[in-house]
Amino acid sequence: MSNDDESQTVPAPSDRRGAVREKAIQVQAKQSRARMIRTAAIVVAIAAIVAVTAMVVTMTVGTAASKPLLDPANVTNDGIVVTSVTGTGIADGTGQLGEAEETPAPSETPTPDASATTPPAVDIRVYVDYLSPGSREFQLANALQLSTWVTQGAAQLSYYPVAMLTSKSNGTKYSLRASSAAACVATHSPDEFFAFTHALLEQQPEVDTDGFADTELADLAIASGASSPKVVRACIEEEDYAAWAKSATDRALEGIPDTDDVALTGTPMILVNGTPYVGALDDPAEFSQFVLTIASDSYYKTATPTPTPSP
Repeated sequence: MSNDDESQTVPAPSDRRGAVREKAIQVQAKQSRARMIRTAAIVVAIAAIVAVTAMVVTMTVGTAASKPLLDPANVTNDGIVVTSVTGTGIADGTGQLGEAEETPAPSETPTPDASATTPPAVDIRVYVDYLSPGSREFQLANALQLSTWVTQGAAQLSYYPVAMLTSKSNGTKYSLRASSAAACVATHSPDEFFAFTHALLEQQPEVDTDGFADTELADLAIASGASSPKVVRACIEEEDYAAWAKSATDRALEGIPDTDDVALTGTPMILVNGTPYVGALDDPAEFSQFVLTIASDSYYKTATPTPTPSP
């Protein structure tokens, strides 16, 4: 009797197989739901990453587009014409000019006859890197006579800031930043450009040092008498014309306009009516003689003979 009861309570093999199959279906369904949840989570995460990346790219592009590459004002063919020589302490002999004070003043040059044609102003172009020791040497030796010629209208003096020594300042790109600062002064305070250039070269940092920070460059510009100091400071500290300075340097390395295939090879490069000066940088007498020779040659090539009046 007991055997009959046990046989009735034990599930049949077919029932056991059905139960196992049902259990397997439930497990499979549970695993499928888990996989779907994981897949959905991954898709959402990827979508979020893509959205964030797109936002970052958009913001970056937008920021770059909102600050376009700027070209400075008062610049012609990358050159800045000196319009004033005030503010340097040069005219009264207080500037640090080395041997320049011993140079005969340009006024000692014989004055042409009043009836003769007035010679045109000689064109003097100086390609200057504000970290170049040679640029400093030339400026301090010749600033007095350069400023005198500009004041007398005997010369048109232009500076071309370039950045050939950008890698020589411990990674701070001082040469590039100084050229950008000079462009800021030329744009917003052109009458003080010569004074700022003179100050940059007179107080030039050593090669392979950090150089002045942007705030110090701004301080120097304001100390040189720059008008609109807030505008000048913002321009210098934001390095508004750094891209222009690099492009101007590249253009000069490719070739200098209005010359016979002359290209920038080092700084300073001084051109007088398009002819490179190759004399001593620290000898203002030699440079003065070179300028007078070039000016005389240009004058006699272009002068028209005056007819002799009849008796």
